[in-house]
Amino acid sequence: MFKKILIANRGEIAMPILRTAKEMGIKTVAVYSTADKDSLHVRFADEAICIGPPPSHQSYLLGDKIIQICKDLNVDAIHPGYGFLSENAAFCRKVIESGLIFIGPSPESIELMGDKLTSKHTVAKYNIPMVPGTPDAVT
Repeated sequence: MFKKILIANRGEIAMPILRTAKEMGIKTVAVYSTADKDSLHVRFADEAICIGPPPSHQSYLLGDKIIQICKDLNVDAIHPGYGFLSENAAFCRKVIESGLIFIGPSPESIELMGDKLTSKHTVAKYNIPMVPGTPDAVT
């Protein structure tokens, strides 16, 4: 069981994760941009850290900064929510390599399912029914 997790997302995406963690007795850390400083997820978390200005590439997408915050605050795991860093295989790998747990799919799964053609070819190997379409890219 985790003692503390960081939710690498904001607002309504972060809230169900925060509520569930609280119900499970897990401490939470929220990250936020300066524009989100008064958001519900910031007030609901046990701890909240400002990670930068509003543009997501200057705040919510700063994977290395988020990992460092986890180390500084003795966080066990990162939950990415969806969007932002949740589909970033390189971020997932960095989380794992740093000794943290990534609450989500493996980097390999993210890579396989992150591209439509790759995912189609992958599931076709297992005879999983798919919507009809072309097997290759259309130029």
